[in-house]
Amino acid sequence: MNFRKSMIAVTLATSAVFTSAAAVAQKADPMVGGAAMYSNKTVVQNAAAAPNLTTLVAAVKAAGLVDTLSGPGPFTVFAPTNDAFGKLPAGTVDTLTQPDNKATLTKILTYHVVPGRLSAKDLSKMIKKGGGTATLTTVSGGTLKAMSPSKGTITLTDEKGGTSTVTTADVFQSNGVVHVIDTVLMPN
Repeated sequence: MNFRKSMIAVTLATSAVFTSAAAVAQKADPMVGGAAMYSNKTVVQNAAAAPNLTTLVAAVKAAGLVDTLSGPGPFTVFAPTNDAFGKLPAGTVDTLTQPDNKATLTKILTYHVVPGRLSAKDLSKMIKKGGGTATLTTVSGGTLKAMSPSKGTITLTDEKGGTSTVTTADVFQSNGVVHVIDTVLMPN
């Protein structure tokens, strides 16, 4: 009887190890812009490695937000790609990154940050609970409306009525989570 109990225990332990290993294998670090994102790095460290987030990184540096977004957080960051910044009128990014416009740039960037670590699943639950819309309060004090127009899709509407779609969700960081978006969000 002891031998049988020992074999069952060994079988269960082995099964648990393989199940855990499979779960870890399925949770591989995602890619953003062709670069691996590592869950043990900060928002800033990972963004700096992504070739499609270079404009965002330059803007974060110009706004003096590197230390903040490297801090403990947790933060949920909606990260516009270089193409998203490219949708802005010509010269906008250059103008915003000038020292005289630091306050405006800071407001726009912190409008893309929500306190806490909200996964896509968390956002979907909030949207469902809100009857199709979740209102998110940003670090800048503004609001974003999150919706899910189709299963697996999350869109954000800014205070000016502009919309952005999450193109890569759940890029977990040591100090939060990043959701890559296709359009820059603009506060009032």
